[in-house]
Amino acid sequence: MKYTIILEKEEEGGYSAQCLELPGAISQGETKEEALRNIKEAIEAVLEVLNQEVRGLREIAEISTVDVSV
Repeated sequence: MKYTIILEKEEEGGYSAQCLELPGAISQGETKEEALRNIKEAIEAVLEVLNQEVRGLREIAEISTVDVSV
């Protein structure tokens, strides 16, 4: 899956990154490349937590994907 990332240069140095689709996925790095690697790990971690939560609710909930073209 592809996610939209906001990558910002920080005044004190380095970069911050956050995923628009997953508000809990936030990270940083000293370089753009490091920030992008770190946000990928943050996205994976958030998705794993969401999957675990849904497994516990499997009888009453499910996760699906929807493609939207603009």
